[in-house]
Amino acid sequence: MNIKKKLIYSIISSQDINQKHHEEIIIKLCKQNSNNVHVLHRALTQQLINNKPRHANTKTRSEVRGGGKKPWKQKGTGRARAGSNRSPIWRGGGVIFGPRTTIHKNKINKKEKQLALRILIENKFKNTIVTENFIDQLNKPSTKVIVNTLKKYTLETDKKNNILIIVSEKSYNLYLSTRNLKNVELLSANHLNIISLLKATKIIINKDALNIINKTYND
Repeated sequence: MNIKKKLIYSIISSQDINQKHHEEIIIKLCKQNSNNVHVLHRALTQQLINNKPRHANTKTRSEVRGGGKKPWKQKGTGRARAGSNRSPIWRGGGVIFGPRTTIHKNKINKKEKQLALRILIENKFKNTIVTENFIDQLNKPSTKVIVNTLKKYTLETDKKNNILIIVSEKSYNLYLSTRNLKNVELLSANHLNIISLLKATKIIINKDALNIINKTYND
């Protein structure tokens, strides 16, 4: 059974941080907390499995170069018979049951993933700051401007804070300005993911991005 929960955000003016007005967002959650944890765990597991890098790739005896000629004749040498010097028991031969670049995909239903994201949005409510416009104009990349803007909202880019910035649409200059900050991550509102929301200790969202989140993940 789903229940509806109302979240009322204080939207801070980009000109004066003391000026605030309220906007509400209604999200659907499961009634029991145990169901919420289960759905969140499934969504996290799915993302971790699908993002797991698989670079190791060993070669079997058919893929190793060489081995076309029989090393010695079948009989009369006193040695064990051999058909190829690329046999797995030979040095330089193929590998038996080695790692391969097989891609394993874990599936989760769309509504389950949306529910998991709504659960995290609700859990991070107290640590979320909503602004009318995070950056008014950014004509060129500037990490200093981002740091000063975050300080305006009492957010320090130190090791203690993992700051997640959610905007309606990522601009290239904004991306270049934030990529050099280790503890700052930039996401667009329609590309939220479980790991980024879990890691974030502080979240700052554009007003337009909040509306996109409400429309995209509240089906």
